[in-house]
Amino acid sequence: MKQNDKAIEVLKTAILLERRGKAFYKQAARNSKSKSATRIFEMMAEEEDEHINFLVKQFKNYHKHQEFLVNEAHPEEDDTIVGILTENIKQEISAAGFEAAAISAAIDFENRAIEIYSKRALEATDPNEKEMYQMLADWEKTHHHLLHKLNEELKEKIWNDNSFWPF
Repeated sequence: MKQNDKAIEVLKTAILLERRGKAFYKQAARNSKSKSATRIFEMMAEEEDEHINFLVKQFKNYHKHQEFLVNEAHPEEDDTIVGILTENIKQEISAAGFEAAAISAAIDFENRAIEIYSKRALEATDPNEKEMYQMLADWEKTHHHLLHKLNEELKEKIWNDNSFWPF
């Protein structure tokens, strides 16, 4: 496969992955009974939408000019809002309920995105492409970190609430 074909194939895969992630987060938000979990899932869907728009713009430019655009910095997440929502989620949901299962599934989505983006960042020879995929991998790592931390805290909660500790 030519380098050009590989770049197009990875961009298509990335756009599809982000669209699936957005659909997943939107569905999780609709099905959630927790207002805080709904807001987290909505925020994640919005970020996936930003990724889609960014990747589509890159795809169109690459398809037309066989080059990647210079990357713009992505907006930083508001850790204060996420922190408050995380604390609220722990109070609102069961660690063995739908929202917790959705968080666990979302971790898998984020891991897949990190894997694809990190691999392509290493393989890419175009500096803008390399930077783009590294930026996306890092962005997905922030999602993963949030979800993983929340998942771990929910596990602790269920263990404590149900006296699973052996001592």
